Amino acid sequence: MRNLKKITVALMLFVAASSYVNAQSKVAHINVQQLLSEMPEMKSAEAELKKLQDTYRADIEDSMTELRNKYTLYSNESSSKTQEENEKRALELQGYEKSIQDAQAAAQQELQKKQAELFAPISEKAKAAIDKVAAAQGFDYVIDATQGYGLIVANGTDLLPLVKKELGF
Repeated sequence: MRNLKKITVALMLFVAASSYVNAQSKVAHINVQQLLSEMPEMKSAEAELKKLQDTYRADIEDSMTELRNKYTLYSNESSSKTQEENEKRALELQGYEKSIQDAQAAAQQELQKKQAELFAPISEKAKAAIDKVAAAQGFDYVIDATQGYGLIVANGTDLLPLVKKELGF
């Protein structure tokens, strides 16, 4: 019984000490998505990515136009060709269609790779600025206030203006 009292007292002291430590922590928030979208580097990276995407789209559209033209030509000539030639042409069209699908998949992968390549240094720069401002302001925790990330109430300190100032915009 005596040990139980000692354990209870020790547990209560531990909880009280933990609460005291937690009460001393300073917390701020920042909308990281907003910060990233407003960074000049992000705007130029998005423009570069869009240019690459437009190039891929144009190439694929040209290939699709060529496929449609071949399909129309083969359809118009099918009555004057043998069954064997028509089957061979159908296989050719299927192969061409598959190559277009493969090109679309490769383009999508390249776009994702390029996006990661372009956005990684920008994200790292933003994180470094957030870390620097948080340390300078004495914050122990910074919570991402981007909508959908779990922050429900954001009445505390918003670091966005200070981080933007740190980044020079």
